[in-house]
Amino acid sequence: MSDQIFLLPDVGEGLIEADIVTWKVAVGDTVSLNQPLVDVETAKAIVELPSPFIGVVVALHAAEGDTVNVGEPLVTIGASSSVSANEAAVVATEPAPAREAVLIGFGVADDNAPVTRRTRRSTLATPLPSIPTPTPAPAPTSARPQGPVRTTPPVRLLAKQLGVDLRSIVGTGREGIITRADVERRRPSSSRASTSGPEKESRFVGRTLASWNDGPAEERIPMKGVLKTMAATMVASVTESPQAAVWVRLDATRTMELVARLKNDPAFAGVRVSPLTIVALAFTDAARHFPGINSYIDASSSEVVVQRHVHLGIAADTLRGLVVPNIKNADQLDVRGMATALTDLVEKARSGTVSPADMAGTTLTITNVGPFGVDAAVPLLPPGTGAILCVGQIAKAPWVVDDEVVVRQVVEIAMTFDHRQIDGALASAVLGHVAQFLREPPVA
Repeated sequence: MSDQIFLLPDVGEGLIEADIVTWKVAVGDTVSLNQPLVDVETAKAIVELPSPFIGVVVALHAAEGDTVNVGEPLVTIGASSSVSANEAAVVATEPAPAREAVLIGFGVADDNAPVTRRTRRSTLATPLPSIPTPTPAPAPTSARPQGPVRTTPPVRLLAKQLGVDLRSIVGTGREGIITRADVERRRPSSSRASTSGPEKESRFVGRTLASWNDGPAEERIPMKGVLKTMAATMVASVTESPQAAVWVRLDATRTMELVARLKNDPAFAGVRVSPLTIVALAFTDAARHFPGINSYIDASSSEVVVQRHVHLGIAADTLRGLVVPNIKNADQLDVRGMATALTDLVEKARSGTVSPADMAGTTLTITNVGPFGVDAAVPLLPPGTGAILCVGQIAKAPWVVDDEVVVRQVVEIAMTFDHRQIDGALASAVLGHVAQFLREPPVA
């Protein structure tokens, strides 16, 4: 069997390149079919690429941190002397395993879940012993694990960003997998401080930035991964579409009362309901009443495209930077469905398991600056969409009710829109609909 070269596939929709995050094999390693080879980052997602070949790793054609174009060589795999001709023939003729040779997305969303199907399959295939087998005592937390490190790509990336050696950690997850919590416990104490100051580290463009006192006089950061994608998107935003904005300040007391009531409702046990849940319902309801807001311009055909489905993008601040996955068909969800979808989306974003497919097809977007203590902002419009809604913090403030000044829960919302097809009247009607929904939420 001659050497076989694995070329970087298109792991998304028309992507042209990817950055090497973590190699999981080294030259000289023997690899099996579908064994994970490398984690790559592209379009704000980390993707695990499994091996389409069996044999021995002859060469790695890029180092961690390098950018590789689609179609360029990633790894060369040669024939292994330990694999006989008969074994190779069996592999070549047996039905394809459940796991595809090239995955879009990777791993599992739950750090405590089994890592691969191969692990579960081998466990089930092993005959049960006829007599009880003593369970070995767990390794002490100070012991250094032996063998390959078992964890998920997002946890590997987090460890790399925090400077934590995964080989020094004993995993506490299922089957000994190293979890995000395991890495967080081992992060340097200097990076745990939540306060700011010239002697404290901070987060910037998806990495830990040295403090003002400790960092170099000048620091250069490669434009890769999330940073590169975000920069290109924002440039496209301001150069491709003329944008305008409308905003309103409103009394959201009824929304906050609804959220509190749903949190205490036994029917919503285990469901995370937040003000953002109600805002998302309000925005999708506005799209149903005013479909023109859910539109974009197809420059290639010189047409305005109105979409009667809402793939609602939610801007999320993560350790890797800003990502905007979306909730598919959000306009079809009730309050429980929206709360669940938001929870799942945020957890995927924070754990780094967002795939290119999770970010494709966004029609409308919400960005929430309230958690940062900000009252209002005017966001830039994501290319290919008609509008983006920004929500500020909900806080107590004096408000006039029936000619009397009372304390109410007040919020400011703003919406940026594509002024080529959406005029001020439509934008104002949409934002007014959202505002009235939040004043008097029509949710049982």
